[in-house]
This record gives sequence, C-alpha cells and structure tokens, in this order.
Amino acid sequence: MQTYSKLTFTMLENTSLAISILMFGIMAGFFWTYTFNVNLATAQLDGATYARVQSLFNVNVRHAMFFSFFFGSAGAAILALILNYKHYASPSFWLLAAAAVLYIFGIIVFTKVVNLPLNYYTESWKPELLPSDWEATRQSWNEANAWRVLISILAFALSLTALLLRSLTACKPTAYGQK
Repeated sequence: MQTYSKLTFTMLENTSLAISILMFGIMAGFFWTYTFNVNLATAQLDGATYARVQSLFNVNVRHAMFFSFFFGSAGAAILALILNYKHYASPSFWLLAAAAVLYIFGIIVFTKVVNLPLNYYTESWKPELLPSDWEATRQSWNEANAWRVLISILAFALSLTALLLRSLTACKPTAYGQK
C-alpha cells in the first residue's frame, strides 16, 4: 500500500520562483520581439536610416525599466535560489540554478562582450558617411540578438520546468508507513 509524502514549499519560496519565471519570460519576449519584428524591419532600411534608427533604439533602451528586468532577471533567480536552498536536492532547484547561470553568461556577459561593442560602434557612425562594413555589422548584431533569443527562451523554459517538477513532486508516493 502506498501513502503520500508531501514536499512543502512556503509562499515566499513559491513567489520567488514565480517572479523569476515571470522576469525570464519578459526578457525572452523582449528579445523575441526585437529579433522577429524590429530586426526584420531594420533589415529593409537603407544604411543611413538604419544607422539613425538603430542608434535611437540603443540609446532609448537604456532606462530603469529595461535595466530592472535585464539585470533583475538574474537577481530574482539568485534570490529564489537562496530562498529555496533547503530544497537543494530537488531537480527543480537545479533547473532554476541552470537557468540563472545560463542567463548570466548567455545574456548578461554575452551582451557586454558582443552586443554592446556593436552598439557603440553603430552609435559612432555618421549616417551620411557609413563605414564599408555597416551591413556586416548589422548582420552580426542581428545574429547576436538571435542568440539572446535562444538563450533567454532556454532560461525561461528551464525555470518553467522547475515549476512543473515542483508541482509534480509536491505530493509523491512513498512506501506505506514511511515519511
């Protein structure tokens, strides 16, 4: 005969995981929208217009709301890991840890190393006198952003899977009489 042993999670533990998932999802949506809408539109622009528009996007994305989600996604995941540390042996804990590491290195570090130098380069252009590599630079930036789409979706999927596993293991069968 089987009985059921409940793994219990506090409201704070569950809320921290939910906030982390939400933030990963928002950033995945941001990168997705940019790649599959904005980049497709800017790929059709002539060089001078592209230089102006891309520079405006780069400058105007630097605001508190963007930064709170861009960096806050990693912070929320780390906070959720700290608050859920007593569940460190569970697969859901390690899925969230993987999502956090993936986001930190695949989004934050990658952006600093790849996208930001391309942004600064694009912002230095004079639209009337573009460098000869402007199209290659646009393509490199678009490819780098596509990479951020993949990584952010993976982080989101890992964190959602953590929630799913948590819900499935909240009540698991044990041998009769064991707890």
